[in-house]
Amino acid sequence: MAWIDKLVGRSPIGPMQKHMQMAILCAREVIPLLEAMSAADDEAIRNRRAEIDRLEHEADQLKHEIRSHMPRRFMMAMDRRTMLEILDYQDSIADVTQDIAELADQRSMHLPDTLKEPVLSLAHRVLAACEQGQRIVDELDELVETGFGEGEVARVDEMITELGRLESETDAELDRAARALFAKEEELGVATVFWHQIILWIANLADLSERVGNRLRLLIAT
Repeated sequence: MAWIDKLVGRSPIGPMQKHMQMAILCAREVIPLLEAMSAADDEAIRNRRAEIDRLEHEADQLKHEIRSHMPRRFMMAMDRRTMLEILDYQDSIADVTQDIAELADQRSMHLPDTLKEPVLSLAHRVLAACEQGQRIVDELDELVETGFGEGEVARVDEMITELGRLESETDAELDRAARALFAKEEELGVATVFWHQIILWIANLADLSERVGNRLRLLIAT
């Protein structure tokens, strides 16, 4: 594909940033998916799943292109293994989002009224963490251009600290959503298990974003 050819050159940084953007586009779809589940709109759920599948497929194609063209070593401070680890975390954001949409569609899951507020609140906090992860990855080119200069490293380190704070907030929201779910366990029956999985997957998106940040923190600390 021509646009991929243009992205993948000597440095994989631009393609890595593009891949993270695709992964976060997937994560953003969780909100409208949950809104469709809240409205018990099966057609809208299918449409959101189709869009997530499309975005995940594009992210997957780009991931394979990056892996194929990744040089053994580049920019001195960044080796191939480090960048591939970060790429895997990014890719998992798209993959987990796809898992959420598949389960929601396959089981025609309609969000109970008592779960709407805590689950949507969790999703919004998670998305904030994911978008912070994208902002950090967007700084990669600046890090390289400044030769990992002290000012830029300090700036990125502050951004990673903020990402950690946002991820901690998602932990509290996860606990609240899980408690609301288990309060309905008798009524929901076996469906409780599937709702719990959905909630855990949503929260995991923030954790994956934090892993991206933490791996970059190790990189800039060396």
